[in-house]
Amino acid sequence: MSKVNGLPISISGITKCYGNLYALDHIDLEIKQGEFLTLLGPSGSGKTTLLMALAGFTRPDHGSIKFGNEEVVLKAPHQRGVGMMFQNYALFPHMNVAQNIGYPLRLRKINKPEIAERVNQALETVQLTGFGDRRVNQLSGGQRQRVALARAIVFGPRILLMDEPLSALDKNLREKMQIELRHLHEKLGMTTVYVTHDQREALTMSDRIVVINNGKLMQCATPRDLYDYPANKFVAEFIGESAFLKVVHQGDDIYFNGQKLLVEAQPESQQDSLLMIRPERLMVMVDGQNAENANIFNVTVSEIVYQGETKIIYVLLNNGETISMRLSTRSGQPQNNINVGDQIKLVLHKSDTTIVEDGGY
Repeated sequence: MSKVNGLPISISGITKCYGNLYALDHIDLEIKQGEFLTLLGPSGSGKTTLLMALAGFTRPDHGSIKFGNEEVVLKAPHQRGVGMMFQNYALFPHMNVAQNIGYPLRLRKINKPEIAERVNQALETVQLTGFGDRRVNQLSGGQRQRVALARAIVFGPRILLMDEPLSALDKNLREKMQIELRHLHEKLGMTTVYVTHDQREALTMSDRIVVINNGKLMQCATPRDLYDYPANKFVAEFIGESAFLKVVHQGDDIYFNGQKLLVEAQPESQQDSLLMIRPERLMVMVDGQNAENANIFNVTVSEIVYQGETKIIYVLLNNGETISMRLSTRSGQPQNNINVGDQIKLVLHKSDTTIVEDGGY
């Protein structure tokens, strides 16, 4: 299939209420041309409602949605020209694979020879060449997923919307399909909006991620910025593992448990701040180590959990709080000699010392 020019999407003030409940609360978002953008959030957060508003299946109470320069908020779904892939695939059981994929083309009154050619191209694109005569009930879950994808892209839409399309697949197949979908996006050039509640899936596939909770947009950023610089505690908790320690501000300085912290950047607000600690960013201090650009914590090892390639070490801080660190189990590492009850020093580099707002819920 040939590459298309994806359309930018402009979302302004989109609001959707069900009684007193805000499913979407004045959402503003600019999606770039050809971007792979993921809507991420817990169940009931509003991410699918926003996707359905883009597709035309949900009409917002207020706001604007533009595809390029065209206002589409009042347009019916079939008038928007978007490809749509549903969570349950929504394949027609009475049709074979080729008929399922060709359905959008028949709706557009495309002639039969061109339908056959484009269906074959779509099958090749999703690596199902020769499957056109198969029945839907003869396909595996992964094959059904590919057929649904082929049907969504067969007419060359400039915008592709995907609602948790990998959720029904097993872990190994899901991880394989994440990479395949990403490569397919790069090949076809469509602007893709993807919904998931799986943080690792979002980090793997996206150019940018939008975190939504309670109908509000919490943060929109690249995967790396979202992980390293979350806007608030909710985002930090939802993306990756974290521990949070209450800190206090004294002028321009930040203290935890009486210890002045070295930080890379000051938070915008000095109210209700927390030190966010990612377990993999902590290191065990070894003799002779230079730690002048790092924060040092004296701790006592309370528990060690072996997890194959890594192990989680739980430690008690001097104030009685528990945090954890994730360490490699490869041989020759100093942490391999750590035992429960040991008193050790942990190093958190200044660049990994992140202060977040205690909020976002």
